[in-house]
Amino acid sequence: MKRNRNLNIREASLLLIMLSGLFYTHTSHAQGPPRTDQLKITRILPATGIKDQNLTSTCWCFSGISMLESELIRKGMGTYDLSEMYIVRHAYEAKAIKYVRMHGTVNFSPGGAFNDVTDMISAWGIVPDEVYDGLRIGHEKHIHSEMDAVLKGYVREVLRNRNGELTPVWFDGFSGILDAYLGKDPESFEYKGQTYTPKSFAASLGLNMDDYVLLSSFSHHPFYEPFIIEIPDNWSWNQVYNLPLDELIGTIDHSLESGYTVAWGADESEKYFSRITGMATVPAEGDEQEEITLDDEGNLHIARAIAEKKIDQEVRQQAFDNYRTTDDHGMHIIGKAKDNFGKEYYIVKNSWGTDSGPFGGYYYVSEAYVRYKTTDIMVHRDAIPSGLKQKLGL
Repeated sequence: MKRNRNLNIREASLLLIMLSGLFYTHTSHAQGPPRTDQLKITRILPATGIKDQNLTSTCWCFSGISMLESELIRKGMGTYDLSEMYIVRHAYEAKAIKYVRMHGTVNFSPGGAFNDVTDMISAWGIVPDEVYDGLRIGHEKHIHSEMDAVLKGYVREVLRNRNGELTPVWFDGFSGILDAYLGKDPESFEYKGQTYTPKSFAASLGLNMDDYVLLSSFSHHPFYEPFIIEIPDNWSWNQVYNLPLDELIGTIDHSLESGYTVAWGADESEKYFSRITGMATVPAEGDEQEEITLDDEGNLHIARAIAEKKIDQEVRQQAFDNYRTTDDHGMHIIGKAKDNFGKEYYIVKNSWGTDSGPFGGYYYVSEAYVRYKTTDIMVHRDAIPSGLKQKLGL
C-alpha cells in the first residue's frame, strides 16, 4: 500500500472552504469524526488523533501504527504517539537486502503491508515519535519523493556494478542515505524519565506482535488456509489467511463489537471514494452518488437511501483479477455508524491529515465498498470469532 495524500486543486479548494477548526493533536484521545445529524455513530473505539503521511507512500505504516496505538489504549497502557518513520527506515533496509539478494527481481518501493509494522517491531523494537520523527530535511511534514528515488537508484547501481562481487560496505552506504534523510537510528533514548533501547521500549508496551493476524478473501486460493497475497507491496511474501467474503466481513464486525479495531488495506481509487463528502459507497447502476452532497457550510446531506451494487465473491474476485481492485491504501477502522435511512457505514481513520474531507480526516465507508475493495485486514487473534479461529488453527 503506497497511497499519498496529493489533492487536485479543485478538491483542495473545496476542502479549505468547508473546514475550520476540525483539528486533533497528534496524541489526543480522539473519539472519531465530528458529529453530524445525517450520520449517527453507533460504535466508536478509542484511537489516537489523525496524523498526516503527507507526500509519502507510507499509509501502510501510519494505519498499522494507528491500530497498535489503539491496542495500547484498549490494554490500559495509555495514549502513545509511536514513530512511523522508525518502522519505515527499518523496512527500507530489509527491502534493500532482499532486493539485492533477489538480483532486483522483487519489488522495491516505499509501499508496504501491515505485517511490515509488526515484523520490524519484532526485529528492531519501536520508539516514540518525539524520539524519531524523521523530519530531517527542513519541512514540517513528511516529503519522501527525493529520498525514495535516491534509495531506488542506489540499490539499482549496487546490482549494476562491474566488480564481479558486492563490496562489503554497500549496505553501510544505503543506511547512510537513510541517516541523512530520516535521522540516525537511535541506540538508546530518554522517555519520561526512563532510559530505553528501541527493543526495551517495545517490551515495555506489552504488545505481542505474534498476536496480529492478516486475513483476506479471494477464491483463487483455498479457503481457511494461508497464502501469499499477490500484491506488489507484499515484498516480504507474507501470508494471509483466506476466508469466504461473508466471514471476512463477519470478522470485522465481531472485532469491532469485541472492542478491537481493524487495520484495513483497500483500493480507494474508485470514483465513489470521495474526499469531498468523506464517504465511500458502491452505487448501483443509475443510482448516482450525487444524492450525497455538502452545503456551502460543509454540512453533509443524504437526500435518500442509496442503492448499492450487490458484491459477492465472484464480483470481488473479478475486480482483483482484472486490476480494478489494487493495493492502494491502508486505513484504520474504528467504529460504525448509520445514516438517517438505516444504512450502516464503517468509520475509518485515515492518514491524510485533518484537512481531508468534511469530518476532520475520518471517512464513512459502506459495507458494500468494504466487501468490494478490501485487499486484506489485520486484527488481533482474539478479535476473530472462536469457531473461525479454531478452524484456522490460531
